[in-house]
Amino acid sequence: MADLHVHSTFSDGKLSVSELVDFYGERGFGCIAITDHICEQKSFLGLAAGALKFTLTPDSFPQYLETVHEAAERAWRQYRMVVLPGYELSKNSLFNSRSAHILGIGVSKWISAESSIEDMLKGLRAQGALSVAAHPVHTGKWEPQTLHLWDRREEFRDAFDAWEVASGPRFFDEVHRSGLPMIATSDLHHPKQIQSWKTKLGVSRGERSPEAILEAVRKQRVEFAFWNEAELALPVSCSA
Repeated sequence: MADLHVHSTFSDGKLSVSELVDFYGERGFGCIAITDHICEQKSFLGLAAGALKFTLTPDSFPQYLETVHEAAERAWRQYRMVVLPGYELSKNSLFNSRSAHILGIGVSKWISAESSIEDMLKGLRAQGALSVAAHPVHTGKWEPQTLHLWDRREEFRDAFDAWEVASGPRFFDEVHRSGLPMIATSDLHHPKQIQSWKTKLGVSRGERSPEAILEAVRKQRVEFAFWNEAELALPVSCSA
């Protein structure tokens, strides 16, 4: 069981990286990705995120990577859980149709959110990271939406490794019907959001490694399950 969209106190999450390791490890997860925000630094919304310390910066990024790598070592020793370093490249606008969020999973280098979407995708591919279109359709919540990528889905059909088919408790039927590669995530910012859709990866315990996890997403060896805290994970309800 994997959750590949998780936020820590390095951006706008409520749990530290170390706390996230224990939170997921104690629940028997096989993999998580820490994906804190990288926001634009020049836009009004980006400046606000910077003032609130809700974004990684070029200065904080090296410490972030070091913290995630150290946590990954402990997670493997203690729980046999893989922890992947990632980020959420966040281009925010007052207009939903202009906003886009892109997950990079398995990252090693900084990418600026000021870059074009095309350059972000090239940068992620160059470092061997996964690129995922985050919550590309309406989430059903009263919140800013990120619809730009979905509006351009035919243009970007082959550019992303996956599109989120679920974010939190909401399953996106239109993404599931699209024929696009998919993952399901919690987009967890606080502990209660663990109750959400997750991805079950086709990776055996003995094969569990960062490389095998990235490959399972790329090859779409995935199924989706709703995680219910009262009942743990409910049976898998659909697959890619």
